[in-house]
Amino acid sequence: MDVTEENDDTGIEVILPEDGNTAPSCLHGPTLLFEKRGKAGDRGRRFYACSACRDRKDCSFFQWEDEKVSEARLLDREAQNQRKKPPFSHQEYCTRFRRFAPLPLDDKKFCQDCQILLLPEEHGAHSSHRVAAVTAAQLRRPSVLLRPLDNKKSNAQYLFTDRSSHFLLDTVAALGYGKVLCVGTPRLVELIKLRNLEQKHKPIKCLLLDIDFRYAQFYSQEEFCHYNMFNHHFFGGEASRSALCSFLTETDGEKVVMVADPPFGGLVKPLAHSFSLISQTWRKLQSSDSKSANMPMMWIFPYFFEPRILACLPSFSMLDYQVDYDNHPLYKHGKTGRKQSPVRLFTNICPRDVVLPEEEGYRFCSVCERYVCSLNKHCAKCNACPSKDGREWKHCPTCQKCVKPSWRHCQSCGRCALPDHPCGRSEGKEGCFNCGSTKHRHKSCPLKDAHRISSHKSSAKRARKNASHHPPLKPDAKRKSGAAHRAKKRAAQFV
Repeated sequence: MDVTEENDDTGIEVILPEDGNTAPSCLHGPTLLFEKRGKAGDRGRRFYACSACRDRKDCSFFQWEDEKVSEARLLDREAQNQRKKPPFSHQEYCTRFRRFAPLPLDDKKFCQDCQILLLPEEHGAHSSHRVAAVTAAQLRRPSVLLRPLDNKKSNAQYLFTDRSSHFLLDTVAALGYGKVLCVGTPRLVELIKLRNLEQKHKPIKCLLLDIDFRYAQFYSQEEFCHYNMFNHHFFGGEASRSALCSFLTETDGEKVVMVADPPFGGLVKPLAHSFSLISQTWRKLQSSDSKSANMPMMWIFPYFFEPRILACLPSFSMLDYQVDYDNHPLYKHGKTGRKQSPVRLFTNICPRDVVLPEEEGYRFCSVCERYVCSLNKHCAKCNACPSKDGREWKHCPTCQKCVKPSWRHCQSCGRCALPDHPCGRSEGKEGCFNCGSTKHRHKSCPLKDAHRISSHKSSAKRARKNASHHPPLKPDAKRKSGAAHRAKKRAAQFV
């Protein structure tokens, strides 16, 4: 039976086939099957598209499900995939690193344009590129050396802050896990390795699964697998799958836990499917008394995906802990209101066992038997700590549930919503937030550019008006920079 997930913005569903069904492949491995749905739920024509990239600008693969592809086109597609593959295999990267590591400091170079460690004989070929020296500390923290990928819909690399990385590592260590399967979490891998070097704690093994092949330059085949979490595809083939099976095998009492941090633009259903397949592999490798258990997992994702995640993985629950990132402009810890990080921890580990730090404002709710943020007050009527976004929610007696503090009950809609919401919508069918119509979404709104065009015209009109009131600058006049102007102003205060 096929499993589907609808993309609310486009009316397109992703369909995950049963085992045995094959799909054509693009550069990112086997593609996913999608289906366009009409307004009345009518099924449209099915097509294959890239599993990792939701924008065809990033991966142009497209094929109708019933399309007959010529042999020439298949050969051309394979040739394109070969041309776009990494320049070296993982084994070749490892050989290069063994030559690179013992080099003198002056010979250790990294090409920032090509994102590759350079051997001495390659320095000349990269002389016109941006080349930087590499220290031993940078080799131990590749995520600092590499330029983060920034495609929000496929491979966005928002890297954990030290605060979040330390919390995750302290948590898995306190729970007694000796192995951490890190799916898309390179910062956590680096911290584990650095802590192991200190030899102050019990060593923890880790394996990184990531779609960014550049990490193959720094880690062995037992430490890294080039992996696409949207289709459970191992680019290294059987060697990588064997490495995963070896890692998931629990020997000498070393328990395994998975920590995953997928791109937030990714579809939940394919991710949950891949994580379930990893859990199935883990289960097959365990002793007979663990055959019915689920692999312990932590999935890091924004809180507003909670309904979809729980629909796919009912054994999961969402914790209040806020995960923040170094290189994300908004997802920062410590901000208040709606500006704080919306990223949370979803896990099938018992919530009361995951201790959230008291010094950061978390407390234990004895009724819910889990740790919650300080503003998440327990509601006796809901019998839960209801807040999802870190603010204190309020109970609506009419809706018989707690809602966000900024919401008000609307008699016309029969539900709570923002005070300035367009009335007449039913919950779950909000339609277009630009014009209020329930017949289309924002992406297809005919008025979506009207505000921007009007604003642009108004700005241009104001600029022309202001220009007419001010004489033009003299041709030889030099305008001071903002910094120079502020420095002059500060100096004047002390005269």
